[in-house]
Amino acid sequence: MGVLNVTPDSFSDGGQYFDREQAVRRAFEIERTGADILDIGGESTRPGSRRISLEQEIERVVPVLEKLRGRLKIPISIDTSKSEVAEAAADRGAEIINDVTALRADPRLAEIAARRRLALILMHMRGEPRTMQKKPFAREVMGDVRIGLKHAVARARQAGVGRSQILLDPGIGFGKSARQNFELLRRLPELARLGFPLLVGTSRKGFIGKALGARAQEERIWGTAATVAASVLGGAHIIRVHDVAEMVQVAVIADAILNPGVVARKRLAP
Repeated sequence: MGVLNVTPDSFSDGGQYFDREQAVRRAFEIERTGADILDIGGESTRPGSRRISLEQEIERVVPVLEKLRGRLKIPISIDTSKSEVAEAAADRGAEIINDVTALRADPRLAEIAARRRLALILMHMRGEPRTMQKKPFAREVMGDVRIGLKHAVARARQAGVGRSQILLDPGIGFGKSARQNFELLRRLPELARLGFPLLVGTSRKGFIGKALGARAQEERIWGTAATVAASVLGGAHIIRVHDVAEMVQVAVIADAILNPGVVARKRLAP
């Protein structure tokens, strides 16, 4: 899953693709370099960020979606916690809802996913982006994540979302300490036993920089590569990344380690 932030303030590429034409060009580049899914977001969820209005978010993502409709060959995921944005995105071809609040901010997202047969990604987050790295962390992170995701699945299922539509994300970096992020990566097989496909997003995150001696986010590509390999080997089905071409190679090799009889199934970009 390649990330496209149509925002002025995301931690990794804030402002870089805020211009609509640049965003569209980047979307095609993400596809060309090997992504299987494009994830478009119009609201930053970096630590300390504040929510924006519905009107602002729609103004950011809808024009980009309209320019991509019918032209992109890979499915589009809309990274939002607002049902109105998800509905507008689905009207323009989005097939996946990626909700970092796991239906806590807007339970109507589940109704849209059920009615329109969209895939629904439920992510665990302790607190909210504005305060998530300031609040006390869970004493036992895996238990906290498992319970939170189980409750999210129950909310989705009650709204009519099918089991086959649901994916889970442990929320690396969302209300967890650096140590807890590494613990979650190490214990991913335990989350896989919940019975749903897993998405893991570690790309360029702060816990990687901290482990590497306070490296800036643009200097975390090799650290990210290690976490991507660990995620695939631990059972992740989707990895959410910024550096698509490089991480495709990492994922292909990690997958080949798991499945040595099936090598180079994915065509790599030149």
